[in-house]
Amino acid sequence: MLSHSPDFVVTSFPTLGILGGGQLGKMMAAEAVRLGMGVRLLAPKDAGPMQAYAHATTADWTDPDILRDFATGCTAVTVESEWAPADVLAPVCPEDTALWPSPQTLGWIRHKGVQNDRLAAHDLPLPSYRCCATPDEVRAAGEALGWPLMLKQYEGSYDGYGNRLVERPDEVDEAWNDLAADDGVLAEQCIDFVRELAVQIARRPNGTSVAYPVVHTEQRDHRCHAVVAPAPMADDLAEEAQAIARDAIDAVEGVGLLAVELFETRDGAILVNEIAPRPHNTGHYTIEGCVTSQFENHVRAVLDLPLGATDLVAPYAVMVNVLGQREGTPPRADGWKQALQVPGAHVHIYGKPDVRPHRKMGHVTALGDTATETRTRAEEAAEQIIL
Repeated sequence: MLSHSPDFVVTSFPTLGILGGGQLGKMMAAEAVRLGMGVRLLAPKDAGPMQAYAHATTADWTDPDILRDFATGCTAVTVESEWAPADVLAPVCPEDTALWPSPQTLGWIRHKGVQNDRLAAHDLPLPSYRCCATPDEVRAAGEALGWPLMLKQYEGSYDGYGNRLVERPDEVDEAWNDLAADDGVLAEQCIDFVRELAVQIARRPNGTSVAYPVVHTEQRDHRCHAVVAPAPMADDLAEEAQAIARDAIDAVEGVGLLAVELFETRDGAILVNEIAPRPHNTGHYTIEGCVTSQFENHVRAVLDLPLGATDLVAPYAVMVNVLGQREGTPPRADGWKQALQVPGAHVHIYGKPDVRPHRKMGHVTALGDTATETRTRAEEAAEQIIL
């Protein structure tokens, strides 16, 4: 059983429980604390970022008794990722504690085949796809949809892991052995896109929602390198992308802040790539770049509070990720002071206790009047930091 520390004070302000202790949980908690709320965090191991908060607990979060005790006294409990055990908490969650996103929403999203089927049933525009139970079904999908195919692991893929481009039928077996679960893999038509986009949507339990600007997400080595807000696209196409993102979140009955990743195709279409049921790396620019950050609106939404404005506070905002470049513990602070010297650079280091190559260790955001100049300052600051 959990025992909350004796200095935990219950006030008339809400208390938010967060299942997860990484950077997303840390940034959710920061906004809740700023608004005067109580915060509790629960994670199965010490993730590092959560240790900035007094009421952070490391325990077996698959234990219903631990989850019930954690949720008791919380106004609402939310999740840092779709893999948090909301489905274990739901049957034991106190009646006066809300749980958002719901286990049903998380179930629709965490399995890519189920997610696509749900979105297709609501007439959302998607790449053509097949849910394939055998390698032969993948090869049949290639003949039907055209080669190459993008094969996606149903569950657990992130930051480029769990996806593979298959160009010919003779490449299927190797990819299948790497990616397939008991129920197979998702095979998608490979899209010739102009750019990858993302839209954050904050949605309350009653369906009221607000949309953030459409952003351009730039990938390097299958990982998000930079995010530019707003995306360089026509206003009417940006409005279409926001509308599609809203419809996608409505389709999965999302509550909180959810991110929709999109493709802009060369023929001017907008297609849904996938949904993340939580604040997202592509929305970190909102901390300094928007009137209300994605994390504050997530807190507001899961507590069923009025949502904040999503307008940009400068013509452009650019975020650049800071990735690990070595294997080791603890992270170094090389270049950190130099990064802080870059005019207008906002540096965020997540506090992870160990470094791995390509691991997201932090990010830098800059605001400015032009996309080029703003991007230059963000890149300059990020390049200084060697963790």
